[in-house]
Amino acid sequence: MTQRRTFLLAGGAFLAAPGVLRAQVSDPWFRGNAPTRRNMSSFRAQRWEDHFSKRGVVSILADTSSRALHYWSADLSDYRLYPTSVPMTDELTRRGYTSIVRKRVGPDWTPTVSMRERNPDLPAYMPPGPDNPLGTHAMYLGWPAYLIHGTHDTRKIGRRSSSGCIGLYNEMIAELFSITPVGAQVRLI
Repeated sequence: MTQRRTFLLAGGAFLAAPGVLRAQVSDPWFRGNAPTRRNMSSFRAQRWEDHFSKRGVVSILADTSSRALHYWSADLSDYRLYPTSVPMTDELTRRGYTSIVRKRVGPDWTPTVSMRERNPDLPAYMPPGPDNPLGTHAMYLGWPAYLIHGTHDTRKIGRRSSSGCIGLYNEMIAELFSITPVGAQVRLI
């Protein structure tokens, strides 16, 4: 009887383990329905003053080392933190200050020449839709071919997987898109 009781208790603990693991990765700054365990330990609240000289209408910091995007509203009443995908290599990573210059729901995609050189199987053009690598929403930065956008491939979030852009879960880019105006200041570090 003791062996059976031990086996049942151990089995129950094993089945409960995924719930316990999920509870351990919860973060008070994390807003969203699709948490990732790949890099949650590196998520740290940031101070806008450490990255910008003044508050803008909105301030966005994309931190490529922690693979996180930080959002501050103009009056600082709203701070949000999102997990992201980041560029595959440092050579593909643009760092510095820019801004959101336009936004688009249902973006289409044209790979750059360098993307097609790296992967000749890429299509020349892809219309909006479920296979589009830009996901459901895109915010275009002041640098050509650099965006903050969604992705249908959720395996990319938390990884070095993009060709230069910052990627978010589609649900999260939709939320960020709705609260971020054109002209928002952005810094990539």
